[in-house]
Order: sequence, then structure tokens, then C-alpha cells
Amino acid sequence: MEYGLIGLLILIADIYAIYRVLTSAASTVEKVIWTLVIVLLPVLGFIAWLVAGPKGSASARV
Repeated sequence: MEYGLIGLLILIADIYAIYRVLTSAASTVEKVIWTLVIVLLPVLGFIAWLVAGPKGSASARV
């Protein structure tokens, strides 16, 4: 049961990270690369995105 809950939390975190990547001001190539990293390496990809991923949306950058 615990593994199912952990898996669900990782899934939710990855969906959030992918949403943030897709709504960021990064280029299309960067968005594709970050999305692939998050999908192929769910835990490590999420951690890498937290540390070095694209931040904010296009409207937030001034």
C-alpha cells in the first residue's frame, strides 16, 4: 500500500513539473527535452527540474 501512495505522489509531482515546463518561456526544444527527462526518469527528472529547470511563465518574465 505504501508503494502505491509513493507512486501516486511521484506521478502528481511529475504532472506538475511537466505542466510548468510546458507553460514556461523556454524554447520548444528545451520543453521537449525537459518533458522527456521527466517522463523517462520520473524521480531524478523531477529533482533535476527543481534544481535547473525553466522557471516561470512567459507573462511572469519582465
